[in-house]
Amino acid sequence: MIQLIPKVVRNLLLRISDTEVSFARRGFEPSSLQPHLEEIGRSFLFGYHLALDDASVFLHGTSIANGDPTYQGFVFEGAAMAFAITDSLSLRKRNQWQQFLDGVGAPHRYVVHVGLGWAYARIPWYRRNPEKYMDRFDPLLKWLVLDGYGFHEGFFNWKKWLSSSNLQPSWSDQGKRVFDQGLGRSLWFVKGADVAKIASVIESLHPSRRPDFWSGIGLAASYAGDASCDEIESLVEASGNHRDYLAQGVTFGAEARELADIQAEHTERICRIVCGMSASDAAELTRTAKPTFPCKHSDYETWRSNIRESLRSQVTT
Repeated sequence: MIQLIPKVVRNLLLRISDTEVSFARRGFEPSSLQPHLEEIGRSFLFGYHLALDDASVFLHGTSIANGDPTYQGFVFEGAAMAFAITDSLSLRKRNQWQQFLDGVGAPHRYVVHVGLGWAYARIPWYRRNPEKYMDRFDPLLKWLVLDGYGFHEGFFNWKKWLSSSNLQPSWSDQGKRVFDQGLGRSLWFVKGADVAKIASVIESLHPSRRPDFWSGIGLAASYAGDASCDEIESLVEASGNHRDYLAQGVTFGAEARELADIQAEHTERICRIVCGMSASDAAELTRTAKPTFPCKHSDYETWRSNIRESLRSQVTT
């Protein structure tokens, strides 16, 4: 069993080559944003491998430097995946993922939950029915685990999931919707942020799934970026009647960046064009739209709905 393998050997087995996140290896559409999007993947793997090699950097440190701070959130996302995987493989009962979340990962809590979803997509006993294991997490943020799972599947298995077959996992209705949000996020990478190609894929899906894909695209464009003003305008036009979902995803990205105090020009740019407000105001709107605790099973969707309702007067064409 892998649990009985010495830590140093186990960590070597868990390593992921940087080539695995390259556009060439994944078969993604080449684009002008390819260097930026590939750097996101490398930043993720930097955090993942750093957590494998020296967990204390994240569990007891105060900051982790990796070049441009714009990519810092992806470092924490990768670390979250590593902690979740090693927790699951440890003979000792431990929860370094939770320790990470409660410590230096707290300002990155959104992507820390997303990183957990990457791990669930790779751990056999979680993979089949991840919802079964989510009740111990934050009642709202736990749904981001399924977003991360969906992104992982779109990124690594896009030929299977991003097709007109409308394949979905056998989860709850809300679980499927959040999974689709994650698949939508992955489209930003798979199609090299090409708006026309993204829109074509979404249009091929069943109409009931399109809104959540647009929400995922908004989140990816806001958090990962780095689209120009013209490209963002094209994105708004392509989203059509789903502009409010696109805008809701954009506000999620703005809140994630503001909470972590990692500002980005592309987030400010897309918030002003899509939402008609600054990134800071979009983040505040997202926070104030949160349902009051204690949360119910359906409150993640209520949160998204509240944001769309608040935005609707500003994003209708």
